[in-house]
Amino acid sequence: MAQYALEVQSLTKRIGKKTIVDDVSFSIEKGEIFGLLGPNGAGKTTIIRMIVSLINRTGGHVIVNGHNLDEAFKETMSEIGAIVENPEFYKYMSGYKNLIHYARMADKEIPESRIEEVIELVGLKNAIHNKVKTYSLGMRQRLGVAQALLHNPSLLVLDEPTNGLDPQGIREFRDYLHSLASQGISVLVSSHLLSEMQLMCNRFAIIDKGKLTHISNMNDSVEGSDQELRDVIFEVENVENAVELLKTNGLIKEVKASKGQEFTIAIKRDTIARANQILVQNNIDVYGISSVKATLEDRFLELTNKDQKEQSL
Repeated sequence: MAQYALEVQSLTKRIGKKTIVDDVSFSIEKGEIFGLLGPNGAGKTTIIRMIVSLINRTGGHVIVNGHNLDEAFKETMSEIGAIVENPEFYKYMSGYKNLIHYARMADKEIPESRIEEVIELVGLKNAIHNKVKTYSLGMRQRLGVAQALLHNPSLLVLDEPTNGLDPQGIREFRDYLHSLASQGISVLVSSHLLSEMQLMCNRFAIIDKGKLTHISNMNDSVEGSDQELRDVIFEVENVENAVELLKTNGLIKEVKASKGQEFTIAIKRDTIARANQILVQNNIDVYGISSVKATLEDRFLELTNKDQKEQSL
């Protein structure tokens, strides 16, 4: 049984003398939502188009569920469902008739029970017999996912799937993807909406100028390691005495912010308990301790700025 839903090995795309995608490699586990992040023009869409065979690769390999795209094209593509651009449907037909139409074009027979199953899965049961022209953008996106899932793929590939959706539509779409992942379907998604990707993905990779510059688990990357400084808010009885105690014991050098009974300091995660212990032992009541979590946007800017500085040296 294949270990990964998708393996991308040394993917490269050159047009003339210009390298658009440069030796990109990553893998996606089964049931994982994996995000491709990067500025416009970084190469994200080119990578996705090569994975789903919309454009040729200059080099590298694409392996889906153990099937190499070069050696078993039909078997590999049957494992992939994709929405690379806004899904297009016959607007004068109902959602159901559109799905019937796509099912008839599939390489293998798709029973009516499967069509009903994907309709239920994407939450369109109450609107599936309405004409597509009456659908909201979010409903059309969900119908697109239903169409991509008809042939029961193991990997769903989505390029900017939440473009144009309102906040409610984005949240619903995210929930559908989590539901799919819980059933073992893997998802590769690209987007420039970093706050949304933070809520959606298990892991992410940053693509910049065609190169893969960073890849990590979402929670680990945002929260940082135990040895990294993080902003922590302490709510205490006496801020002035608390700060002096922490400075005297060498736990902090300065306070980043202070308001009322709260003060914010930069401290390592494994030092927070020690700071609390010192305060309590010195009869300073501690009412609350909370971390100021960095956002994916903070981490993204930190990583991309770091890469730019390194390249300029």
